[in-house]
Amino acid sequence: MPIYEYRCEDCDAEFEKRVARAGQAAGVTCPSCGRPRVTMRLSTFAVAVSEAKQPSRPAGCPSAGACPNSGTCGMA
Repeated sequence: MPIYEYRCEDCDAEFEKRVARAGQAAGVTCPSCGRPRVTMRLSTFAVAVSEAKQPSRPAGCPSAGACPNSGTCGMA
């Protein structure tokens, strides 16, 4: 069951809640003030990859070294 992040529109409290699906979030109330006026916040996550599992990079830059933004494509 995913954990969603919320912000209360009444008291500005931020909290997390386990909800089976985002569509079932209608009954979520703020744990601080008990009011139902909450907004689902955008949640992000991080993924850790060990060196052994990193994807291999191509041998050379496709622009043959003429890239105006050197290193921004990860081919530095």
